[in-house]
Amino acid sequence: MSNRVRRSRAFRRAAVTTLAAALLAGAATPALATTGAAGRAGVSKAAAGQDRPELQKAVQAFVDAGFLGVQVRVHDERGEWAGSAGARKLGASAKPPLDGRFWVGSVTKTFVATVVLQLVAEGEIGLDAPVAGYLPELGLDRRITVRMLLQHTSGLFNYTGDLDPDGTWVPGLPATGKEWLDNRFRSYRPEELVRFALSKPARFEPGTGWSYSNTNYTLARLLIEKVAGRSFDAELKRRIVGPLDLKGTVVPGDRTRLPGPYAHGYFRYQDAGEWKVADVSRQNLSLLAGAGDMISTTQDLHTFFSALNGGRLLPAKLLAEMREPHPKSDALYGRYGLGLFVKDLGPACGTVLNHNGSPPAGYGALMYSTPDGGRTLTASLTAGDAAVDIAKDYPKLLDGLVRAAFCDGQAGVS
Repeated sequence: MSNRVRRSRAFRRAAVTTLAAALLAGAATPALATTGAAGRAGVSKAAAGQDRPELQKAVQAFVDAGFLGVQVRVHDERGEWAGSAGARKLGASAKPPLDGRFWVGSVTKTFVATVVLQLVAEGEIGLDAPVAGYLPELGLDRRITVRMLLQHTSGLFNYTGDLDPDGTWVPGLPATGKEWLDNRFRSYRPEELVRFALSKPARFEPGTGWSYSNTNYTLARLLIEKVAGRSFDAELKRRIVGPLDLKGTVVPGDRTRLPGPYAHGYFRYQDAGEWKVADVSRQNLSLLAGAGDMISTTQDLHTFFSALNGGRLLPAKLLAEMREPHPKSDALYGRYGLGLFVKDLGPACGTVLNHNGSPPAGYGALMYSTPDGGRTLTASLTAGDAAVDIAKDYPKLLDGLVRAAFCDGQAGVS
């Protein structure tokens, strides 16, 4: 098997966790949608007096590669830098808004894991207790613990599609291609998602392997609601959104519209052998309840991730548990802890904590931080109407941006 095929399968395994995975799954080909309007793209920046050519170059590279738009925010010892490149909408010259709202996809998982661990800190949930003890109505394997949900070691089938051990792709609920496009406004209940997953064979015995599964975090959301006695939306507002004053962060439920301002995201697909492009700024993310359904901004993601890693949301012991990576987890973005990845960038750059994400198509979100929360990178990417080789280009573009933010301008250092 070629390295390229292995990389492609690694993306597919994550399904809708990351932009690269979602776009690969959505296109069902190596090519995916964005505009190559480099002539419209120049980087705009906030933070007066900050000339950050390394960041500007790394942001512009995404647009040059074919992404429609990018908005990026970096906080470090020099203050804040915010920039955007590309276009807000196909056919428009305006750049993406620096304060734009966007679908954050699997960045949602870090919020969910934080709330679960807060309940653990309060003695309401046992981290190594059987999930079935809290949600007996679902008939879960009693060997599956809360920790296994947060670390993706439960073995539960991923309801948006999963890989068999032999590498065969097993489709799940419509989350890719034209089938997803035609069903993108459908509403799902979290219990419906979980019961669908439970109707499929487990990937492995609980605790014996690692496999990224959205099912784990939809179950974690149901666990929060059962223990707290209120909706996840209400609990998130009480514990995180309210105290941190996250003005642009929303759990939308069945709502399909992004609150303004926002940049448009598009989906390129084949229909009867013809390539077409659809605006997917509106989509119903109840498909990813607890696993990838939230809306936020680059500023809010910075505030949240800085607070989390700065020790403001969890006791030190549980924050350390959150950062303990599983050795079998996919290493593409680092090793997976409890709701976040831990990635070593090398001696010149150090360790970064992160979780990226996207809905099935159109949008991508990036969230990175140093272990002390003092330096962060948050971003939103939008797809347009041009073909992009995600498996080949995206990891290189991402590495360039991350290193520009965390390696003191050493973009592209490997």
